[in-house]
Amino acid sequence: MKVKNWILLNNQVMVKKDDEFQFEKDKEAVRSYFLEYVNKNTVFFYTLKEKIDYLIENRYYENLLEVYSFEDIKRVYDLMYAKKFRFPSYISAFKFFQNYALRDDSGEKFLERYEDRLACTALYLGHGDIDRALEYAELFINQEYQPATPTFLNAGKKRSGELVSCFLDEIGDSLNGIGYAIHSSMKLSSIGGGVSLNISKLRGRSEAIKGVEGRASGVLPVMKLLEDVFSYANQLGQRPGAGAVYLNVFHSDIEEFLDCKKINVDEKVRIKSLSIGVVIPDKFMELAEKDEPFYVFYPHTVYQAYGRYLDDMDMNKMYTELIDNPAVRKKKLNARLLLVKIAQTQKESGYPYLFFKDNANREHALKDIGEVKFSNLCTEIMQLSEVSEINDYYEEDVIRRGISCNLGSLNIVTVMDNKRIAEAVKTAVSSLTTVTDISNIDIVPSIKKANEELHSVGLGAMNLHGFFAKNFISYESTEALDFCNVFFMMMNFYSLERSMEIARDRGVTFKDFDKSEYAKGTYFDKYLERNYHPKTEQVKALFEGIYVPSVDDWARLKELVMQHGLYHAYRLAIAPNQSTSYIMSSTASVMPVVDTIEVREY
Repeated sequence: MKVKNWILLNNQVMVKKDDEFQFEKDKEAVRSYFLEYVNKNTVFFYTLKEKIDYLIENRYYENLLEVYSFEDIKRVYDLMYAKKFRFPSYISAFKFFQNYALRDDSGEKFLERYEDRLACTALYLGHGDIDRALEYAELFINQEYQPATPTFLNAGKKRSGELVSCFLDEIGDSLNGIGYAIHSSMKLSSIGGGVSLNISKLRGRSEAIKGVEGRASGVLPVMKLLEDVFSYANQLGQRPGAGAVYLNVFHSDIEEFLDCKKINVDEKVRIKSLSIGVVIPDKFMELAEKDEPFYVFYPHTVYQAYGRYLDDMDMNKMYTELIDNPAVRKKKLNARLLLVKIAQTQKESGYPYLFFKDNANREHALKDIGEVKFSNLCTEIMQLSEVSEINDYYEEDVIRRGISCNLGSLNIVTVMDNKRIAEAVKTAVSSLTTVTDISNIDIVPSIKKANEELHSVGLGAMNLHGFFAKNFISYESTEALDFCNVFFMMMNFYSLERSMEIARDRGVTFKDFDKSEYAKGTYFDKYLERNYHPKTEQVKALFEGIYVPSVDDWARLKELVMQHGLYHAYRLAIAPNQSTSYIMSSTASVMPVVDTIEVREY
């Protein structure tokens, strides 16, 4: 089979000439990719009207003409194409057309270019408001903000998944609870979301079932079922299913849980594609530091003794009591050796993720409403969750809140270049709010409940290292820390302000706002105690011409938030951007670049 010309050109980038990488080959690869592949395989329309009519009539697009006039639709498309956008690198073009561009039903022909996907997304999120749609369109085509994959991939399409990025839920310790989790995971995976599950409430291997000891199979068989679920349920073959499970380090199955990612274990117990994470309370680190006895507990015996689940307990308060209680079954391990085991498993497989539960809850602004117990597929979501009670068919279920989150990221380079931090943050929050408002997750009641009550969004950022490189700032320098303090303070400020404005205008706050640290005013203390203005000369120069909120601004915002409330329980989350950063030709998330040229297989 002959290798495509654009692939050869792209590979030649790494072949040094005169001791320099041949970056010009990447430009040639882009040109070749379009001339020899994209253009030849894109359906041609004589006019925009012909294109829109075709896409609506053939059930590719939602009927945008029901909420916009054709003239308004044309304004958005004209704005997009007037920018004369060109992909600067082969990978950015390839990633878009491979994973995001709309194709015909045969899968062979493209029906969209980059500008078309952006225009459709802006119009859909504009929800009939042309001024808002134009605002989104400008933000998108300037590459100041990138919606997360589910939103960017699905917005405006007739046959699509949902716009929500990730879902989290807890599994109850019963067959009904496990069945609900499996069914929910399959549904959520099929609409394009990443799914994470807390399995810490499941009874450990050899625990009792109906009073008969030694009958429980533990967490691993459930993990096997979930792995098959995510492998099977994808979004029309365009986005693969992805799932993660988290287990509390004090759970009796923790060693078996870690062993499942080893390369040399039996295939019957090996977990290949399901991501795993360990929830680590402070108590475990304290035991490891002091080299004190470390016990893990069988969760069903804990529940029988206390009527509470193991992972709902504060181990700083309950650890000694659990050890001393003869009704609680336990097993002695070595905390330091378990840390070594975690490190070895990470070296072999990249897993497990580590989630430091008490750190998250100390900073949790909703600590009097609920507890953060685990995280998501990418470990950026830290929200409260509760386990639902799933009963038999003739009994009513008790549905409690899972977690849903809608994600998107600012491009730090373009936002700073255009000096539009406030505008970009506020417009992005409005865009994410629309996703929250129009998302319909009826298929999973616990997720629906969370979305309706908390309106959670997650605005993140990408291209941090790209910005540093552009401005000759070392990633770990004083200037880098100074910049991050200022930039992310501003993201926090303007996202709070926009959330307050939405709550004020709609007369709606997230549920139990009055119990939050925002309502009490304590959330704002750190911003009233110190000034977050730039400290170093280089960073001062970078923010020249950009207004940086002062302590007085924070005091004013505090009063407004306490008066009007917030619409969103959660606003910010730094996602990894492993796909969308390629489209934006940016470095992923806030992570450092580790290779001169990244090699990625497809």
